[in-house]
Amino acid sequence: QVHLVESGGGLVQPGGSLRLSCAAEGFILDGYAVAWLRQAPGKEREWVSCIVHTDERDNPKKIDYLQLNSLKPDDTALYRCARGRGCLGKKIVQMDIMGPGTQVTVSS
Repeated sequence: QVHLVESGGGLVQPGGSLRLSCAAEGFILDGYAVAWLRQAPGKEREWVSCIVHTDERDNPKKIDYLQLNSLKPDDTALYRCARGRGCLGKKIVQMDIMGPGTQVTVSS
């Protein structure tokens, strides 16, 4: 089975930083697009970033990262990563897997 598992979330003060991880289980990321999105209560899903991992046979990738800097309370959300076949701006194309997410809470 193939899965994506996010980690690295937590409680951070405004202005702080976090690095989120998206770990691939059962496959490697090479050749796939990985997007990050966030979902907050009462708000629409928001796409944060999307990249396509190139095929690097000598250094296959298993983890994707999202660096969050200068965090604000409005950044509080469940952050999830998703796998697909390509990117259209920040949106993923032909998404087939999404992880359960990691919670980011920005508060003093």
